[in-house]
Order: sequence, then C-alpha cells, then structure tokens
Amino acid sequence: MSEQVLSVVIPAYNESRFIGALLEKIGQVDVASVAVRLELIVVDDGSADNTAEIARGFPGVRVEVLERNSGKGEAVKRGVSLASGDFVIIQDADLEYDPADYLPMLTALRVPGVDVVYGSRYLDRKGRRGPLAWLANHHPGQSWTAYLGGRSLSLAGRMFTGVWLTDTVTALKLFRRDIIKPMLLTTTGFELDHEITSKVLAGGHRIVEVPIHYYPRSRAEGKKIGLKDWLRAWHTFRRFSAGGN
Repeated sequence: MSEQVLSVVIPAYNESRFIGALLEKIGQVDVASVAVRLELIVVDDGSADNTAEIARGFPGVRVEVLERNSGKGEAVKRGVSLASGDFVIIQDADLEYDPADYLPMLTALRVPGVDVVYGSRYLDRKGRRGPLAWLANHHPGQSWTAYLGGRSLSLAGRMFTGVWLTDTVTALKLFRRDIIKPMLLTTTGFELDHEITSKVLAGGHRIVEVPIHYYPRSRAEGKKIGLKDWLRAWHTFRRFSAGGN
C-alpha cells in the first residue's frame, strides 16, 4: 500500500494547557503502521494565551492564527482550506479525544463505499441496545446535561436527515479530502458539526461510526459548549438537511 497523507486540523482557542500534550500524543501514534504520514495544522482562533507559541515549538506543525476570535467553525474551515492530505480529520485541541483512535478510523475509511468516519463516544462495544445502552454508555466525569444534550441531537439528526448516528457532536471526524474540501460551509460556531453532517448525508455520502475513547472535561476545566449551541444545532439540522444553504 502506497503512503497517504492524513491532514489533522486542530481548532484551538485558549488551549495552552493542553495543546502541547495533544501534539505530543499525536506524534506517538504509529500512523506508519497504516501507511500514512501526518500533516498537522493548528488554527489558533484568536487566543489570548500562548497557544500558538506552544504549537510553533513542535517541528513540522503549521500554525495559522486568526486575528480575532471568530468561532470554532471558522477555525475548522480555515484549517480544512489549508489541508493537502488524502484524508482530513478534525481534532479538538483539548485532551478529551485520544489520537490513537486515528488508526481504527483510518482502517474503517478504507473500506470501499465509506466516505466519512465519525468516532463515536457512545457506540456500544457490547452490542447492547435501547435504554440500557443509553445509560451504560454515559462516561464518568461527563455531566448528565451534556450527555443527554448530545444524545438528543442524535434524535434531531434522525428526524431531519433520516439517518441514525449515535454521536453527531463528536469532535473526531475523518473525511476523504474530496468530500470535505469542496464543501461550501457557512456556519461559524459549534453548529458547523451539524452543517457538515447534514451536507454529507444530503450529498448521498456514507458515514460510518467506530467506537473511540473519551475523557470528558468540565466547564471549570474549559468546556465551552452550552444550551445556545444545542438550540443552534437543532436549527442547523433543520436548515441544511434538505440541501439548504
């Protein structure tokens, strides 16, 4: 198998506590075992701390700085526009998601007919279904508000797209470059997740999910998503699922 390139797009806002450790963890992933090399792109979304300076200390990491804080969606779009790899993965800058999960996700993406892979925090590893799985897959340390809010967005996704995904708000999404690069994306905040999902499915592309590790952090530790983002998510699914712009 010839070597391919995975572009890792990392939107970051005031993540000086975590960005260095994340980049170290990414560097430890044995991507050569799946015939891949990495292109790392950190987009600093107008941070007030030294996120960008820390990222620049890692050889080979491209750091793009937005002049002002413009929202996670804008940072993701900038990173995707710079990506040159065969595949593009979007990775949050904190340590909630484990870069080691790139390997099973890349393996899944190489299955014929698969266009996009979502790393699911809630895909049940033991085959349980229904309420039992919903309760069992709550991660220790994640608030029930955040957990139920995220799971309810799976219902919104099903309602507006006709497709059931266990984790629509996962911050570990992997694409073939020819799927994500040409996509006209317009939202600027956390709702970009739902615009992408809606447009991928409206375009007839196939999303598969694989289970991943998850280490939730609290709002006190820097968690930024809230009720307004949940409301925007419902509106975004409704707006874009029918092919809207």
